[in-house]
Amino acid sequence: MAENYNAPAELNKFRTIALGVGGIGLIVWAAGTYFHLEQGLRSWLLGFIFWGGITIGGIGVTMLQYLTGGAWGVVIRRIVEAASRVLPLVFLMWLPLAFGITHLYEWTHLPPDDFTVIGRGAYQTPMWWVIRGLIYFALFGVMVYLLNTWSANQDKSADHEEAARWLGKATAFSGPTMVIYVLVISFATVDWVMSLDPHWFSTIWGLLFVVGWALSTFCFSVLMLAWLGDRAPFNRVLGKRHLHDIGKLILALVMVWAYFNFSQLLIIYSGNIPEETGWYLTRMTPGWFWIGMILILFHFAFPFLFLLKQDWKKNIRMLSSIAIFILLIRLVDMFFLISPMPRIAEHGGSLVLSQSFSWLDIVGPIAVGGIWLWYFFGQLMKRPLVPVMDPFLEKAIEHGQGH
Repeated sequence: MAENYNAPAELNKFRTIALGVGGIGLIVWAAGTYFHLEQGLRSWLLGFIFWGGITIGGIGVTMLQYLTGGAWGVVIRRIVEAASRVLPLVFLMWLPLAFGITHLYEWTHLPPDDFTVIGRGAYQTPMWWVIRGLIYFALFGVMVYLLNTWSANQDKSADHEEAARWLGKATAFSGPTMVIYVLVISFATVDWVMSLDPHWFSTIWGLLFVVGWALSTFCFSVLMLAWLGDRAPFNRVLGKRHLHDIGKLILALVMVWAYFNFSQLLIIYSGNIPEETGWYLTRMTPGWFWIGMILILFHFAFPFLFLLKQDWKKNIRMLSSIAIFILLIRLVDMFFLISPMPRIAEHGGSLVLSQSFSWLDIVGPIAVGGIWLWYFFGQLMKRPLVPVMDPFLEKAIEHGQGH
C-alpha cells in the first residue's frame, strides 16, 4: 500500500533545478558578502528567517494536526513532516550567523556602561547567544526526531490498532510540547531578530513569529498540494473540502497576524515610552512608512477579503495563487522587521529605505531557498505522500470529496 503513494519521480528534476539556483545564489552572495560583510550577513539572516521559518513552522503544524485530528492534517502531514526534517540544513544555515555574530549584532559593540549591557549581564554575550542557539536546535531536533519516528513506525504497523497506538503517542506528546515549542520560538526570535536593536523590546514578539511561520508553512503546503494534486497518486487523495479547510486556517492566521501586530502598536502607542517608540518611529520615516502600508493592505486586507469567498478557497488555482502572494508578502514583512534595525557600520543608526535595501537582500533568500528546496524535495520522496496506516486516512479522503 505504501508503494502506491510514492512521490512522483518528477521531483528529482525540481531537486536539480533548486540545487543549481541555490548554488549559483550562494556563490553570488559569498562574493557580495566579501565586500560588505555586515550587509551580507543581514541578507543571509533574512533568508534564514524566511525559509527556516517554514521548517520550524512545519514542526508546529505537525503537532497541531495531531491535536486537532482534522482531515486536512492527514492530507498535508507528510509535506509538513518533510519540511520539519530540513532542520539539520537549517542548523548549518545558522552557523554563518553564529560565526559572524560580532559583524551583525550591534550589542556586541556596546560600551560596558550601556544600560542593556548592565541589565542583561552574561545573557547578552556572544558565547551565551551561541549556547542558547544550540539549545534551541537541540529542542527542535528532539521534536522532529520523535514525531517523524513515530509517524514512520505507524506506516510499518501490522494493523490499525498498532497504528492507533503510535498516533496516540504523537498526540499525547504534542499537547505539552506545543507550549515548549512556543517558548523556544519566543526566545530564539528575540535572539536572532529582535536583538538587532538591543534597546527595543516587545513581549508579543515571539507570537508574531509563531503565527507568521505557521502561515508560511500552510501557504507552502498549498503550493505543494497544487502540484501534487494533478498527479498520481495524490490526485485520488486531495479534495475540495481539504482545500476549503486549509483556506480557512490561512484566513484565521492572517487575521491573528494582523491582531498581534495591531496589539503591539496600540500598546506601545498608548504607553509612549521612548525606549519602545523608537522602533516604530524609524518605520514611520519616508520609504519605510509605505512598506508598512503595503503590509496592512496586502498582508491583511487583500488576503482577508479574498479568503472570505468560499468558492475560491475550494479552487486549487485560486488558493495557490493567494498562497504565492502571501509568501511573497511574508518575505516583505521579514525585510520590514530586519532591515531597518541599527547597523554597526552606521554606529547604531537606522537607515532610510533607499540606503538600507541591497541587492543582497534578493540574492540571500534565493540562495537559502534553493538549497532548502533541494533538501526538502529529497525528504519528501523518502516516505509515502500520505500516512498509509493512519486509522483516519480513509475517512479523511472521503471528507475531501464532499461538497
